[in-house]
Amino acid sequence: MNADQNDENAQTYNTVGAHRDLIHCVAFDPHGRRMASCASDMTMAIWDRMPNGQWRRSAHWKCHGGAVWRVIWAHAEFGQIVATCSYDRTIVVWEEQIVRSDKDLKPKESQWIRRTIIGDHRTDVTDICFSPRHLGLMMASCNALGAVRIYEAPDIVDASRWNLIHELQAFHTRCGCVAWSLSRMHRPLIAVGSDEKKAEGTERLVIYENVDGLRKWQRIHTFKFDLPCPVTDLKYVF
Repeated sequence: MNADQNDENAQTYNTVGAHRDLIHCVAFDPHGRRMASCASDMTMAIWDRMPNGQWRRSAHWKCHGGAVWRVIWAHAEFGQIVATCSYDRTIVVWEEQIVRSDKDLKPKESQWIRRTIIGDHRTDVTDICFSPRHLGLMMASCNALGAVRIYEAPDIVDASRWNLIHELQAFHTRCGCVAWSLSRMHRPLIAVGSDEKKAEGTERLVIYENVDGLRKWQRIHTFKFDLPCPVTDLKYVF
């Protein structure tokens, strides 16, 4: 079934010129007006929704030295900030900056500035996730050695400084995805999934709960699958 048969309003976009290899992730900003994509060609692209409903590529650049697995948006309260993670073992935080021309005679332009590189993982970083905004500007990451690392920007207006505040060993196999709970009414939760393909009957999902005011994360649930089914993505709905 093609897009027109499935939904008469569906649109197909050709990404030639933006990505020349497998696209691993596409993410909308919190308002649904912008979109970011990343790929195996080590690049990412930013797309803006136009008034007529079409999407226009507004930026495209090489952002890593290896395949880019994930791209995520921070909440707009913190500015136009995205983060990427890669096979090159790094996380990079980017921020859009408006460039004003002399005397504003020309239209204002924007450019994406690399604010920081987080390079303390010993293997490729497989997923990243910003915390909900009521927790501040925080980010969880996971890697191919089963580790989860949580970072915090001590100053929410400065995206260039991030402190490692927690490290958890979720699995002894590969981590594939990580997600924060969104609820303000409960203690913060982080879920981690393993996309290890060969490990049958082992832990596939782990849930951590925050205790003592973000000073400690405690493992509260572990799920095992009887079949070797990799967990490649997960999301909280609240």
